[in-house]
Amino acid sequence: MIGRSRIKVLQNSATAALGGTKEKIGHATGNEQLAASGTQQKAQAHAQQQAHDAQRHTEGAGNKIKGQAQKVTGSVTNDPSMEARGHANAAKGDLQRNI
Repeated sequence: MIGRSRIKVLQNSATAALGGTKEKIGHATGNEQLAASGTQQKAQAHAQQQAHDAQRHTEGAGNKIKGQAQKVTGSVTNDPSMEARGHANAAKGDLQRNI
């Protein structure tokens, strides 16, 4: 199953590619309105992807911090379950920030 995050990346890539195609066809045929529309569509897709990446990075940082706190709390309170959840959340945060 493809996650929502991956779907968003694919949608933005497809939109950018479509915009690039419209831009090239517009320039090749002398249709500047089509070229401008393609340029705008491509730029919008790139901006949406950057916003999505920033959101994912922020969520990852939050999970990393949560995991670090859980690891410390689990260690101090001698709660191996809490410490394990901390390791899992920290790893999840690392993945979110690096994908």
